Amino acid sequence: MITEVIAAGRRHGLRQTTRSRGRGEYDLVVRSRRTVTPQGERPLAVAVRGGVIAALRPYDEPLAAEESADLGDLPLLPGLVDSHVHVNEPGRTHWEGFATATRAAAAGGVTTIVDMPLNSLPPTVDVAALEVKRKAAEGRCHVDTGFWGGAIPGNLADLRPLHEAGAMGVKCFLSPSGVDEFPALDRDGLRAALAEVAAFDGLLIAHAEDPGLLSDPGGPAYGDFLRSRPQEAERRAVEQVIALAAETGARAHIVHVSAAACVEPLRAAQAAGVRVSAETCPHYLTLAAEQVTGPAYKCCPPIREAANRDALWQALADGVLMGIVSDHSPSTPDLKVPDFAAAWGGISSLQVGLPAVWTAARARGHGLADVARWMAEGPARLAGLPRKGAIREGDDADLVAFDPDAEFTVDVAALHHRNPVSPYHGARLAGVVRTTWLRGTPVDFDTPRGRLLTRGAR
Repeated sequence: MITEVIAAGRRHGLRQTTRSRGRGEYDLVVRSRRTVTPQGERPLAVAVRGGVIAALRPYDEPLAAEESADLGDLPLLPGLVDSHVHVNEPGRTHWEGFATATRAAAAGGVTTIVDMPLNSLPPTVDVAALEVKRKAAEGRCHVDTGFWGGAIPGNLADLRPLHEAGAMGVKCFLSPSGVDEFPALDRDGLRAALAEVAAFDGLLIAHAEDPGLLSDPGGPAYGDFLRSRPQEAERRAVEQVIALAAETGARAHIVHVSAAACVEPLRAAQAAGVRVSAETCPHYLTLAAEQVTGPAYKCCPPIREAANRDALWQALADGVLMGIVSDHSPSTPDLKVPDFAAAWGGISSLQVGLPAVWTAARARGHGLADVARWMAEGPARLAGLPRKGAIREGDDADLVAFDPDAEFTVDVAALHHRNPVSPYHGARLAGVVRTTWLRGTPVDFDTPRGRLLTRGAR
């Protein structure tokens, strides 16, 4: 993998990698004139010992290491953290699975994922189910992996045990989830869940759409589906979460914001000190309703118009939205039927999220430091992973050699996702991941080395 970096990066001034097994103060040193840190891009040598960033030194400082790589002008990013991934194992492993999902993640520069509690069987709504999930993941993960718990009607007493067992938080739906085994909370159920979470200072994350404002699509076309899930449904549900978070003092987070109408309520709540944050996804930032051509684009909430997309980018720039995560929600191709009313709603994008976002971000004047803040640092902070998401001394040595100028055409058949379905098929994107290091070791895609994480893991 390191020699691949050399070949790919010669035009960036990449120097010959040296190997000196068995000697050196450090296990690995990676040098880049464009090392992306929380302070911006800097010329640095990143020195790794025992899987951890032991030192950040000047780019040209001599350092003794068993292995070294000099990327020259090729940027070095922190490994991305994707806190919103539906792996679907066990129970629906034919939709995805830990082996394929984490290979796709590593190929896309993602070194940590957090698995959602639904679409697997059983759903992760109690400690016993969490242990089933961990057993399914053990030995199959190519990147580090954590888990969300779930909040559904009737499991209020399970929320604290899930927190104590290391779940990053609990997720709820305010509208039907699409699977019967994970029903939605009503207003009273949401209030009770938030009050319980506040009692142990946990985190509740919410799929926010008001079911009273949703309707059955009036026809099979995308326009019919889009009209059935209006922005007002999202905004009304977000306002409900905000009000109940303020009432209970709980920490709450809105997942996959698609509607620009949600931005001002979130902005006002944050300014007032309500403990509420929100994320968005690559498909809401890079795709638009005007370009939808088939059911691979269907997701809930839906991809909206281009003008709405512009407002989401502004909300990211303003800090109202704290991060970008995939909401990778795959299915088998047969569920993506041509009728938008009947097709499964979910986007497969785990491997291509970074180049998709980078292509659009660069065109809007954003830099790699912005992308790292949105796709690594923000999600790590949300999930309670203090050693992830940034190139800092003491953090895990999760690193990505990224070629921002190389372009490629997405071919779903060449992705590591289990099923060849993605709205990005055929898209021309900028940005190629050359090497992904997980705790200082290049991911080789054959030997799973990912660890199973718990909230606050150090």
